Amino acid sequence: MPDAIYIDPDREGWAVFKSLPRDQPINMLNLIRLRERAAYPVGHADHGASISGREAYRAYGRTTAHIFKRVGGRQIWVGAPQVMVTGPQDERWDIAFIAEYPSTQAFIDMVRDPEYQELVKHRTAGVVESRLICHWPVDPGEGFGE
Repeated sequence: MPDAIYIDPDREGWAVFKSLPRDQPINMLNLIRLRERAAYPVGHADHGASISGREAYRAYGRTTAHIFKRVGGRQIWVGAPQVMVTGPQDERWDIAFIAEYPSTQAFIDMVRDPEYQELVKHRTAGVVESRLICHWPVDPGEGFGE
């Protein structure tokens, strides 16, 4: 697969997200495909360093954890994808997780935090493709999709 187009939200998706009620809890499904080697921008302290995409993504997680926690976020599920059973066979993910936020506003506050905006460069350097899907949490029923 070529380098992806989907690393950060696009204008349209971000606009729709910001139009959601700001006080409702959300779950964010994250699907992450990592670069073999991190690609830090020129001028970043890690530019040109031999750092894997996984190491860069871990640096992102470690350095932003206090901001994530401060806004009330928590990781509620994480998995290591193994095989695409249904879906495009050339699509693969290295990390899958669900982050819970107390509100859409909490997520917005996190991504607008100036410190977060600096530290997210680790994520951008390590990720080649991603999906971020916002969900309203619902109580599951007895069967699938209920």
